[in-house]
Amino acid sequence: MVQGFLILLLCQLMGELVVTLLDVPIPGSVVGMVVLLIGLMLKGSVPEGLRLTSEGLLKVLPLLLVPAGVGLMTHFSVLSQYWGALLVALFFSTLVTMLVVALLLKFLSKEKSAEETE
Repeated sequence: MVQGFLILLLCQLMGELVVTLLDVPIPGSVVGMVVLLIGLMLKGSVPEGLRLTSEGLLKVLPLLLVPAGVGLMTHFSVLSQYWGALLVALFFSTLVTMLVVALLLKFLSKEKSAEETE
């Protein structure tokens, strides 16, 4: 599990470095996840230590969301001022996400059915 934590922390560090050096307005942890994804795709498999660590973290994932909920309650006055704009943004972002996922699913299912017929 130590190896898995090390891999996760190194990917996050690389993401933070990329964001800091390039001054990109994306969270470093998101860039780190992309780095991890690329590394796993190049390797072709997930190391056992990383798998065990990830499964352990997923079990306590709800606890990691508590700070976000506390932040929402702390800034409730700001949220109540802009609830209309937030509602519109949430609606359209959900709509766009559903559309992108549907198109991606349609594209990938066509590709898979074409491979199966060959």
